[in-house]
Amino acid sequence: MDIYMEKRTFFVSHSFSIADIAIWSGLAGAGQRWESLRKSSKYPNLVRWYNSVSAEYSEALNELTALYVGKKGLGKQVAAKPKEQKSADGNSSDKVNLGSRPSSEIDLPYAELGKVRLRFAPEPSGYLHIGHSKAALLNQYFAQRYQGEVILRFDDTNPTKESNEFVENLIKDVETLGIKYQKITYTSDYFPKLMDMAEKLIKEGKAYVDDTPREQMQKERMDGIESKCRSNSVEENLKLWKEMIAGSERGLQCCLRGKLDMQDPNKSLRDPVYYRCNPVPHHRIGAKYKLYPTYDFACPFVDAEEGITHALRSSEYHDRNAQYYRIQEDMGMRKVHIYEFSRLNMVYTLLSKRKLLWFVQNGKVDGWDDPRFPTVQGIVRRGLKIEALIQFILEQGASKNLNLMEWDKLWTINKKIIDPVCPRHTAVIEERKVLLTLTDGPDEPFVRIIPRHKKYDGAGEKATTFTKRIWIDYADAEYISVNEEVTLMDWGNAIVKEIIKDQDGNITQLVGVLHLQGSVKTTKLKLTWLAETSELVNLSLVEFDYLITKKKLEEGEDFLDALNPCTKKETAAIGDSNIRNLKQGEILQLERKGYFRCDVPFVRPSKPVVLIAIPDGRQQSMLK
Repeated sequence: MDIYMEKRTFFVSHSFSIADIAIWSGLAGAGQRWESLRKSSKYPNLVRWYNSVSAEYSEALNELTALYVGKKGLGKQVAAKPKEQKSADGNSSDKVNLGSRPSSEIDLPYAELGKVRLRFAPEPSGYLHIGHSKAALLNQYFAQRYQGEVILRFDDTNPTKESNEFVENLIKDVETLGIKYQKITYTSDYFPKLMDMAEKLIKEGKAYVDDTPREQMQKERMDGIESKCRSNSVEENLKLWKEMIAGSERGLQCCLRGKLDMQDPNKSLRDPVYYRCNPVPHHRIGAKYKLYPTYDFACPFVDAEEGITHALRSSEYHDRNAQYYRIQEDMGMRKVHIYEFSRLNMVYTLLSKRKLLWFVQNGKVDGWDDPRFPTVQGIVRRGLKIEALIQFILEQGASKNLNLMEWDKLWTINKKIIDPVCPRHTAVIEERKVLLTLTDGPDEPFVRIIPRHKKYDGAGEKATTFTKRIWIDYADAEYISVNEEVTLMDWGNAIVKEIIKDQDGNITQLVGVLHLQGSVKTTKLKLTWLAETSELVNLSLVEFDYLITKKKLEEGEDFLDALNPCTKKETAAIGDSNIRNLKQGEILQLERKGYFRCDVPFVRPSKPVVLIAIPDGRQQSMLK
């Protein structure tokens, strides 16, 4: 069964049937014996199928097991998911229904119905990536659950890294995710109030200006040594603070630090920096300021100021939670509850914006929307449906456990969404393609109109041309023997009578006859083919690989040492004439080659249509 299910979603045909129910029941009824096999890696395809139907058809299967299978140590069932109506492009009718909760429902401590206010606060120094998506979607999940609201706030406190391009694309990405935000705000909106607060803390002796060189300051913080400036008078601090505001030569040597506790075992409380000088103009407000607040200072202030009830932060900030609360306390502001969740890490993936920027700046990728990137725009361009991303993230819930997730799981979810609805087309690899001449084939070409998807009328129809001479893939021709009966998909059977080779033993031509009365059940080879006509479309089939060769980079490891030297493969092919009607972004399946997304549609015959290969969760290359 495991071998049989390698390239199948269901046991019979292309839909869930009594066969799946019978086999599922037999496995589920085996109790712990099946559970132990399920946890091993012995039968990956069978386990993939079992988990898939368990999730998709849980209500019916749970009812079945209650009636017939009995209570004999049944395998754990996956929680039922609400059914969604699909439209022709594979989108569900309610694209982002976050009302369907994660399988293990999560509570927000101290939350009151109708009073929850959350914020999603990205820094505009890059595009939104899959890690940010988790934070954004969890904010929306809690807002919907508690009938609250989400603010989209840009944490724009570092003009060196930030730009309007990033702001515009972050808004686009957030809207792609279907996040319903109440309003957009900017930390820079609060710069005057933040300056006032900093001055207030100086006057209260809760902050001081320090001119210790940065490296020395870091060492002193690590060692718990107080700065020589810590005991400066309020007057001296205010004088230096004015120099910082002016951006003078003296001011540029200084920073403002909170006076917390240099002996605290939690190093984040050892007098963190509140303000730094930076003469670079801000992308929104120009050169008005010569100094900017740090995230550690601005975030607790703006959260309280905007009436945020809960700040969702990934657990990597855990040690800084005490600092967040202490700074709010020193400011005399309302306490905001922190809710932690685990950062989403993916195998073979870099999520650091600094590292992703390196790939952009060094021409290793085509931009922030490159299909190799983990950005929302990148993975959508590679063919991921947003519904798949939402389902993937909400299945994890707000767990605090650090997890390294496999891309295969995400692409498997995606396949279940696109496979039932995406149209089917045909392509033949250009290199060494082989001409099969059918001696009794039609003298005049004729056209039949057939469905683009045999099980989904919404995919529409396509025109298929039938001729005496047809192209097939060289990889298929290699497996054919003389006098072998093969099936030509969407036509019928044919018998290959002659195999013509060149002097090097390469197949150059095949000759055969039609045998349309033959049974497709008796043939070993089911071949995709294209009529030899001038209507065929030139294609470029593009596959991508991971940017790095290590599943996970350890602490201190340089990503430059793990770069994948070959991350893009382009294969020339020819496709059926209907492909010229594809629109950019449309998803299709090339029969026996996999799923693709149209990246560059048909413009003119000399310019190939670019189709990007969509992974389907099975890891191996899809191009044959």
